[in-house]
Amino acid sequence: MPNTLKLTVSHAPFWHNGSSISSKSRNILLASLLAVVPGCYQYGMAAVGVVTMSIASAIIWELLINFISRRPISVGDGNAALIGMIFAMMLPATTPWWAVVTGTFFAVVIAKEIFGGIGANPFNPAVLAMTILMLSWGNLFDFNAALLNYSFNFKAVYPLVLSKSFGAHAVEPFALMDLLLGKQIGGIGSTCGIGLILGGVYLILRGFIRWEVCFSFLAGIIIAALCFNILNPELYAGPGFHLLTGYTMIGAFFLATEDSSSPVNFIPMLIYGFLGGALTILIRNIGTHIDGVLYAILIINLVNPLLDKIRPKAIGKGV
Repeated sequence: MPNTLKLTVSHAPFWHNGSSISSKSRNILLASLLAVVPGCYQYGMAAVGVVTMSIASAIIWELLINFISRRPISVGDGNAALIGMIFAMMLPATTPWWAVVTGTFFAVVIAKEIFGGIGANPFNPAVLAMTILMLSWGNLFDFNAALLNYSFNFKAVYPLVLSKSFGAHAVEPFALMDLLLGKQIGGIGSTCGIGLILGGVYLILRGFIRWEVCFSFLAGIIIAALCFNILNPELYAGPGFHLLTGYTMIGAFFLATEDSSSPVNFIPMLIYGFLGGALTILIRNIGTHIDGVLYAILIINLVNPLLDKIRPKAIGKGV
């Protein structure tokens, strides 16, 4: 909550399930390591530097804003570290330090603290920061150019670029199992599909994220991609390719599920996730951007308050 001192509640008794913001942050950080560690192994110490710089600068920005605004120190809840980690997962390993620090400034100060702190942000902070950087310095996120000096034992071309430029036949060399195992270039923590899936399943089973958003997002990807593929199989890649490339998996399990910017009711969560997945494919296939996940998530963040007005009728309420 932005300020717990302003809450007006009824009298006790209350029941608490024992969860906490710090516990949730720790568990999501732990789950993210399943994708970050393979990324650091693949890209080396440069990736480790980006991740540590992102987490450290996010914490420092929150400390500074706490000091300037005379708010209680809040870095202990782990949310700033989590924002830094998720932001780093989407970055190329070659991202310069100033871009990392600028991005965490946008994420923590602009997207989170200006709106009142944790629980009050209307947009996912990491997504908003990443989008601003991509629109401002798009050349930094050209994965083909950024990772040119790396040597890999797989086809070192960003898959979505081939799909966008040359159609479905150009991505045939990419085996789905290879994509699942992270044999593709991309963000530090966004290419290892199996790690992202295992991390997401862990968070769902522990109750830290809602399965409704994850699965409806992936369903939107599958159905929209299948429709395009049926319409023109030579031009548009199939659902399997879109599921395992770009920011799809990190979007489904770590971005779209952010608490403050996603719905809390069942039907709205299904609509929210499905809309995000479908918009992703629309942007990828007929839009001007290579990957549509970040833009799709910002759009569904924007319509989230309207979706959450869809609520079940109260028990006992008349027609």
